[in-house]
Amino acid sequence: MDLCPKHWLKWGNGLIWNQESRVRNRDKKHKRINKSTNHPIRIMNSLKNKVALITGSARGLGKAIAERYAALGADIVINYSRDKASADEVVSSINAMGVKVIAIQADISKVAEIERLFAEAKAAFGKIDIVVANAGIELVETPVVDFTEEQFDRVFSINTKGTYFTMQQAAKNVEDGGRIIYIASSTTSFPVPGMAVYGGSKTTPRYLVDILSKEIGHKGITVNSIIPFAVDHSGIFAEAGSYPELRKQLLDSCPMGRLAEVEDVADVAEFFASSLSSFVNGQHLLVNGGATN
Repeated sequence: MDLCPKHWLKWGNGLIWNQESRVRNRDKKHKRINKSTNHPIRIMNSLKNKVALITGSARGLGKAIAERYAALGADIVINYSRDKASADEVVSSINAMGVKVIAIQADISKVAEIERLFAEAKAAFGKIDIVVANAGIELVETPVVDFTEEQFDRVFSINTKGTYFTMQQAAKNVEDGGRIIYIASSTTSFPVPGMAVYGGSKTTPRYLVDILSKEIGHKGITVNSIIPFAVDHSGIFAEAGSYPELRKQLLDSCPMGRLAEVEDVADVAEFFASSLSSFVNGQHLLVNGGATN
């Protein structure tokens, strides 16, 4: 996030995000001239007057994406399952940016609750322009011979079933010209031992991206997926020192010598939500620093 002081306004005893200043500054920095027409080309990302719904956005990747979209001017629908305290913190953070935001509790593993989530979001804002299907849970270091039926059902109920019906509701409710974005996992491209259930549950919705992009592309709606590498300070790596052997394995596989950060993924989520990606549809973008396994 750009922390230049001129993009913040004094408000009481604190500061609020001055989105218009940031956009004007970005506009100036990225102005280009079309040599064939001699007209300026303005390249900037603004989500002003857009409404974005991000599932699983009380923390981690979802929180980072929600805050990024808010900084770009979008009104935000935060979704959480159980952690109301964290959701309230995100709402407070986004409120300070001068956009509208609400938090809606909904268990993404239940279709009726997904339907209620979208209904309440539209009732609050009148429309939905961007949906990020981010909610999910992880199961790692569990060999095929060891995972249980209960683990399988729990992971697939959220990561697969929940994502399918989230994207179905997105297809039904997103405005023409809107965006649907699925947060996948690099385990869908590079199988990792111990992640059969998790990787399998994240692979199936990638096929849905392919199909849905063809079924609703005529509305100008783009459907894409982001395939992030393991993300530091988020998910299973939220706590320092967690899963040391897996961390080392992943670090050794990445030429850049680090895990992803939430902002790396938010950068791509910004691109897919913006007008810059209006002709990018049905794509799966790896955000993995060149990792090969």
